[in-house]
Amino acid sequence: MTASPAPELPTLVDVRAMAREATALEGVTPLVAFERLLADLPEQPADLSVAWRAQAEWREPVGVAAQLWLHLDVTAEVPLTCQRCLSAYRQPVVIDRWFRFVADEAAALAEDDESEEDLLVLVPRFNLHELLEDELLLALPLVPMHEVCPEPVRLGAADEAATEERPHPFAALAQLKTGAGGKGT
Repeated sequence: MTASPAPELPTLVDVRAMAREATALEGVTPLVAFERLLADLPEQPADLSVAWRAQAEWREPVGVAAQLWLHLDVTAEVPLTCQRCLSAYRQPVVIDRWFRFVADEAAALAEDDESEEDLLVLVPRFNLHELLEDELLLALPLVPMHEVCPEPVRLGAADEAATEERPHPFAALAQLKTGAGGKGT
């Protein structure tokens, strides 16, 4: 099996040819190449990239026609905003996923409930860039947070009151009452 490095993530690939020739596509693509992913990021990370590898193979399970599979390996860091402390951080993303190709959308719908693997519809020129971007989006946490925030998180007015000694709001009234009571009531 030979790996052929690609300078950029190819958009359209012939998955059948990849499997037939036992080649892998791999490379490093700048994070800014993924427009849908960038739409919700707190910053435009010019220095970050996505390392990826795609390998297709034919499998012949017993009693079933040969099946085309695609293995996708991805490693990246994506800048997100921590929802606990609201500061930026880089979320590591690691994807190691297998996909099985089916003939059409009807076959995918029919087999989806019974299959453990992810199913994709086989097209002559498969959009690898779109699949990779979809997987990056799905791998991000629903609620991004540091494992441990770099600074203690202030939870609001209760934290401020605990850290500062503030006079009781009715202390002035109590002083007026004691002052007025000493004058001859």
